[in-house]
Amino acid sequence: MFFTTQAFAEESKPTQTAEYNVYAGGIHALEVNMVNDLQNQDRYEVSMNAKTHGILGQLAPWSGSFSTSGWKSDVYKPEQHQSVATWRGEEETKTYRYKKDGSFESYKVVEKGRDKTPKEVDSELTQNTTDILTAALNTMNNIASGQSCESTTEIFDGKRRFKLHFNKKQDVMLEGSRYNIYSGPAIECTAIVEPIAGKWYEKPRGWASIQEQGRKKGSLPTVWFAKVEEGKPAIPVKVRVKTDYGTLFMHLTNYNGSDKNIKIAGN
Repeated sequence: MFFTTQAFAEESKPTQTAEYNVYAGGIHALEVNMVNDLQNQDRYEVSMNAKTHGILGQLAPWSGSFSTSGWKSDVYKPEQHQSVATWRGEEETKTYRYKKDGSFESYKVVEKGRDKTPKEVDSELTQNTTDILTAALNTMNNIASGQSCESTTEIFDGKRRFKLHFNKKQDVMLEGSRYNIYSGPAIECTAIVEPIAGKWYEKPRGWASIQEQGRKKGSLPTVWFAKVEEGKPAIPVKVRVKTDYGTLFMHLTNYNGSDKNIKIAGN
């Protein structure tokens, strides 16, 4: 049912693996998995993989692999973040490196096997930033420790600098369904991207456009976080994004942890 990298699972023995199905306009469009390996006392690794599914996968064959490794103390700090996007067999890899004091060190881009790294990256875009996986992991860890999802983190994505805001809406009780395995308490939060610097278009595009479409419909992109397993970071159990073309939902379908394993029947 779900793609994964078996060798990675065997070698790193992850403490948390969450798998998701993404539906767009009622169509199963994407498969996603997230792996948190937090077993090392001083280190962490987190990864997310996604690919188009079914007919969409045949018409628009895209996959993305995103991973971060770094240092674990009172907060998580990245050492290296890497994103690999593949479109119709052509690959683009972006690698970001950070120093242990949290400062940005380097950025490298490889497209179709060729080094496309910019000669110079403005420090205005990079310093005092982190990667998006670490930002999410810190927020999820805060929720697990009894705090709110309220957080603001500055991120450099290779071309732009932006603030990622998680804002709490309310505490809720979710019921499981044939799409989603999770039942129980959750915290409902909006996710907002605020442009700071870099190559932003005058008219919103990409995620910025999707975000504004939802705002006009009275619903910003929304994430439901829940503490699925004791002693582990909370995880997203549901995501909803409203657009002009319909509503996108991401549902949790499988969870494997140290002490808890739950899944959708038949998966």
